[in-house]
Amino acid sequence: MPPPRNLRRIGLIAAAIAILIAVFGILQRRSHEANVAQWTKQQAVPIVAVIKPETGAAAHHLVLPGTVQAWYEAPIYARVPGYLKDWNFDYGAHVKKGDVLGEIETPDLDAQLAAAQAKLNSGRALVKVREAERQFAESTYQRWRDSPKGVVSVQEQEGKQADYSSAVARLNSASAEVAADQGEVDRLQALESFKKIVAPFDGVVTARETDIGALINAGSGTGGGNGPELFRVADIHKMRIYVQVPQQLSAGIENGLTAELHLPQYPDKTFKATVATTSSAINTSARTLLVELHADNPNGQLQPGAYAQVAFELPGNPNVVRVPTSTLIFRQHGMEVAIVGPDNKIVLKPITLGRNLGIEVEVVNGLTVADRIVNSPPDSLSDGDLVRVAGKQSEAVGQADGENVAAREQR
Repeated sequence: MPPPRNLRRIGLIAAAIAILIAVFGILQRRSHEANVAQWTKQQAVPIVAVIKPETGAAAHHLVLPGTVQAWYEAPIYARVPGYLKDWNFDYGAHVKKGDVLGEIETPDLDAQLAAAQAKLNSGRALVKVREAERQFAESTYQRWRDSPKGVVSVQEQEGKQADYSSAVARLNSASAEVAADQGEVDRLQALESFKKIVAPFDGVVTARETDIGALINAGSGTGGGNGPELFRVADIHKMRIYVQVPQQLSAGIENGLTAELHLPQYPDKTFKATVATTSSAINTSARTLLVELHADNPNGQLQPGAYAQVAFELPGNPNVVRVPTSTLIFRQHGMEVAIVGPDNKIVLKPITLGRNLGIEVEVVNGLTVADRIVNSPPDSLSDGDLVRVAGKQSEAVGQADGENVAAREQR
């Protein structure tokens, strides 16, 4: 057995060792807790993916509905009333300018022309009589006027002069009536020429709305007329296509811009068209610009009234940048994007948008090609927030992670 003094010394040493172990454990635990708190705080920094704006003129593929119309198209109405005597061309017939499409029987007009012609002939006979009376009155007046003095009285001479003036007046009146009758005959003869319905230009008969024996009324159905449409002729050697372009995209529409036409009845065919002109005015109801395109139609496959999808390739603006729509933030201050600054802090920048390109948008103001933009930013992201870029850590965050790794190795 060791002496009591050695036992006391051993106990004191053991107690001191126990106290040192307890103190070291407490200090180490506190250090671990501080490291864990710092690591937790660093892990709370969000990780974001960044992209840079793209430059260059991106063409915009724009598809809009359009209507195909004939180069020329004219509904044909009757100018004289009567009955349809005959028609010579049916639907789909190709006609030349001046071809007789049909002919109208006009018994009333024929009777009016005959009566006017008879009246004109009677007037002409009367003019001949009045001319003979004028010549007789003129010769009589000349004899009395040239007679020696004292042979005839002045009163008798003046009477013969009055007779001559009256004969001239009657002749003039008869001549005026003949001129009026001639005008009426010319008018009725002109109407007689409208008995034949002719094609106004080369084209195709697209409608025939009458038949033999049908009662024909003169007029166009508008402006007081009540006549029906008899035929419709369309010139389809070349076609016009009309498209309503939204105002936002109308700046890219210029004369000479080419487009492709797609028609439902020809799913495997594409037709070329060229912008010829625009209305140069925005429709106040639809806020669209009317655009007219021209397309050749040598085979007649483009038909008047057809629906077509018109595909434009609008040129891009080289002075703007493009970003995905997933980068946009719309809040109380308007459209914004989140920019990662040099210190890895968020800066919310307002932007001005240009064209909507589908999955991308053009930004005309607010961005540069050097900006680092957050893609798909979280809703909680605010101005001044510290972030970590995916695949690249900031120096402060990297240092904190290194300390955490060292602490775990000590444990």
